[in-house]
Amino acid sequence: MSKEVKVLVDIRALVGEGALWDEKAQVLYWVDILSNALYIYDPATGENRHYDVGQHVGTVVLRESGGVMLSLANGFASYDLESGKLTILSDPEAHLPNNRFNDGKCDPGGRFWAGTMAYTNQSTQGSLYRMDADHSVHKMLGDIGISNGIVWSHDKRTMYYIDSSAGTVRAYDYDNASGDIRNERVIISVPKEMGLPDGMAIDAAGMLWVAHFGGSCVRCWDPHIGKVSDEIVLPASQITSCAFGGEKLDTLYITSAAVGLDAAALAQQPLAGSLFAVQPGVKGALTYRFAG
Repeated sequence: MSKEVKVLVDIRALVGEGALWDEKAQVLYWVDILSNALYIYDPATGENRHYDVGQHVGTVVLRESGGVMLSLANGFASYDLESGKLTILSDPEAHLPNNRFNDGKCDPGGRFWAGTMAYTNQSTQGSLYRMDADHSVHKMLGDIGISNGIVWSHDKRTMYYIDSSAGTVRAYDYDNASGDIRNERVIISVPKEMGLPDGMAIDAAGMLWVAHFGGSCVRCWDPHIGKVSDEIVLPASQITSCAFGGEKLDTLYITSAAVGLDAAALAQQPLAGSLFAVQPGVKGALTYRFAG
């Protein structure tokens, strides 16, 4: 059955990303990486508030103590929404000026995970990092192409992670007490014709909803068998992230990108870069906040 896709914010975001639902305020956070933009979309009013954070911003997560945490071109940072004050907390790749941080999320233990990628000539220059509540930063994975979607199973035993360049979703045994991961295995291999796997959300049943960059869709993958069980087609080709939200967590918010599209492509995709929403027929799960 076809699901109606709604256009919430008609905007030509260069790289919309980082969709994240705040269940307390009932608003959606998202970013436009290359426009230095943090957005807060209020579905009750339709307002899409804009904050210029001063540098490229890969993702946003909520913070238990208030405000938000960001992954930036220059590392992990805290951001005060009221004052606009940005505080860089750690830059583990200060020695790699061609790299920037990209997508990330918080784990069930309140740690902030985010990974990196190269601006140009991408191969395996990226890494995945974990910032603990005490602001210590730990390199968890290396040799990453484009660090992207990351979620955890509801039993807190498995971490799922996407390296877009590899075209795979990997699973790791996850220790919630320590934040350690081990036993890497590929559970989903995405054929190139489907587009690159990008951002990712997990629903209440533990299925993975993956944005497909270049694939014009979000697909629901069963992590146990590596097969697609549902698909949402979007009026834009470069789909970047998704997050469940709404009062009942039954709305899937979806970001997209306009970067790299020429005039002909933009004419065919006038909604490229926009924020979309759809009701996929399933409910999601709450995301975690940074404990530091």
